[in-house]
Amino acid sequence: MNNKILLLPLLTLCVSVLAEGQAPAPTKVGIIHIQNAIISTKDGQKAAADLQAKFDPTRKQLEAKQSEIASLQAELSKGSNTMSEERRIQLTRQIDEKTRSLNRDTEDAQMEFEQEQNSILQDLGSKMMAIIDKYARDHGFALILDVSSPQTPVLYAANGIDVTKDIIGLYDKAAAAPAASVSPAPAKPAPAAKKQ
Repeated sequence: MNNKILLLPLLTLCVSVLAEGQAPAPTKVGIIHIQNAIISTKDGQKAAADLQAKFDPTRKQLEAKQSEIASLQAELSKGSNTMSEERRIQLTRQIDEKTRSLNRDTEDAQMEFEQEQNSILQDLGSKMMAIIDKYARDHGFALILDVSSPQTPVLYAANGIDVTKDIIGLYDKAAAAPAASVSPAPAKPAPAAKKQ
């Protein structure tokens, strides 16, 4: 019995010594909408505009092909009772060929667009992760969850733990810092003219 009474204070002392020797573990939890954060940064907005500009001509070509198919379909439906069988077959073939071509072109354009978009997101995402990592360590976060996806198992999160705006601001600040810190090289003095 005396051993148990002496053991309890000793155990309490050991636990308190161990607790004092270790830094407190971070306990804060935050959430971020990473997709919104990436596209809301200045780099993200510029990349989205550049991507849109790059694929605008392709989109216009696809729309023109779709319009051409619609025109042929309208011609076929309007003249179905009065046009010759040969013309009807010819229009049907044209519509089928142009539709297949449009579908292939649309799939190719979509795949190319997605590959380009994923490349941009990976590049910006890796930069974003560095900002999030530093922010989490600097502000004592134990965990920051990405809640962009509907499959994220977060059912509720208080608005006060959303760090998305903070991260966007830090990202833009960090992205602007290298541009601001690059100063032009000092001008070299002109060589002195030789006296004769």
